[in-house]
Amino acid sequence: MNWLDIIVQGVLLGGLYALFATGLSLVFGIMRLVNLAHGDLIVFAAFGILLAVSTLGLNPFLAALLAAPVMFALGWALQRYVLNRVLGKDILPPLLVTFGLSVALQNGLLQAFSADTRRIPAGALEGGSLNLGVVTVGWMPLLTFASAVLVILALNRIFYATALGRAFRATSDDPVTASLMGLDPKGVFAMATGIAMVVVTVAALYLGMRANFDPSIGPARLIYAFEAVIIGGLGSLWGTLAGGIIIGVAQTLGAAINPEWQILAGHLAFLLVLLIRPRGLFPRAVD
Repeated sequence: MNWLDIIVQGVLLGGLYALFATGLSLVFGIMRLVNLAHGDLIVFAAFGILLAVSTLGLNPFLAALLAAPVMFALGWALQRYVLNRVLGKDILPPLLVTFGLSVALQNGLLQAFSADTRRIPAGALEGGSLNLGVVTVGWMPLLTFASAVLVILALNRIFYATALGRAFRATSDDPVTASLMGLDPKGVFAMATGIAMVVVTVAALYLGMRANFDPSIGPARLIYAFEAVIIGGLGSLWGTLAGGIIIGVAQTLGAAINPEWQILAGHLAFLLVLLIRPRGLFPRAVD
């Protein structure tokens, strides 16, 4: 058994989990909103990309490029006209609204696409691999991990080096004072959710190309996203990547010992981190 290969595959799998979690981490870090429909939105975007590929004959990456602005607009409108109305000190209303959205998305996708599993065709990428001598890595997992890193780099650049990022930080710290300085907190929150939906589109692209999916798998993707966010520390984007890697490595190690232990091993790693670091590995200071 090549343990180095197992660990490398786990790290690359962690890139996919980080993509699932990054949009969730961004939204929570800015507005303290826990979106229970996040996993279903990933599946919704995956079906959208699949529809563009199958009906228009587009390359999956081009289809995702076309889907991204649509998802941005959807996220912006969802936050601006629905979620902003229930944001406040009480966390229950947003949870109930996003739970209802999750149920609606699952049933809508079930009606539109049936319960059959689907997959986005990726051509030669599906079976292509790179031989590095001691390990062999697939092009698809490698591209997924690279995309996760690039997404987090881009978000950090936006967050810490742009006027929009300053607006995000100011509104997150004190919406009332930010509004007195001329910012529109509702508009800032809508922009953040729109950007998160662009990240969701990237996650959906790789989910659809790497595995079969159906309308019911959203909650499972949400669990992986939650675990990665909490392991890394709420609101920490690089921590989210670390959380995804920890879950991915735990799952591949568990599968190497016993295939039935793959999912369980990831959950156990999550619980172990919580026991040692209840606030995660790299928590942001939250008042």
